[in-house]
Amino acid sequence: MSEEREKLPEINLQSALEALLFIAPGPVTPDQLAEVMNVPVNQVEAELSTMSEVFEQSRGLRLQFHGGRVQLTTAPELAPFAEKFLGLDVTARLSRAALEALSIIAYRQPVTRPEVDSIRGVNSDGVLKSLLNKGLVQEVGRAEAPGRPILYGTTAEFLQHFGIDSLQKLPPLEQPESAEAEKGIELLKE
Repeated sequence: MSEEREKLPEINLQSALEALLFIAPGPVTPDQLAEVMNVPVNQVEAELSTMSEVFEQSRGLRLQFHGGRVQLTTAPELAPFAEKFLGLDVTARLSRAALEALSIIAYRQPVTRPEVDSIRGVNSDGVLKSLLNKGLVQEVGRAEAPGRPILYGTTAEFLQHFGIDSLQKLPPLEQPESAEAEKGIELLKE
């Protein structure tokens, strides 16, 4: 086997990574890519970072990072063309309740259903089931609390649905201005 590897021609690491990501059936870890390429993981991670920047500037593809894995996806601005070409229905719309719950999960993950309920002020069972069925959220573990409630987090499909590469690219969470917040606290005390 090592003799076969020695006979392989020298190849561009970025090209090889692009080819592997293209044929991968789903998200893969940089460790998996490094093992196949027989190169250090830090070299693969550096190349993936460079590729991501190049793709964002001038390509119809993007690298999507989620949960320590990477995947090759279509650029979000090209989704209408991809949907038309593949004969897909326009992306399903999410209800206001689903968007509320999804944003809570995205910004606070991992989070339990009671925490989501507390923030929304209503029961979120149905909304969470819908988000689970759509593949936008997933169970990521259990909390170390009485009853060991399920912890929820977003999925790679969540990133694809909203056309972002990673959770770090979520828009910043706006905090209420301090004067308004203090006024709200005073009202609660009365």
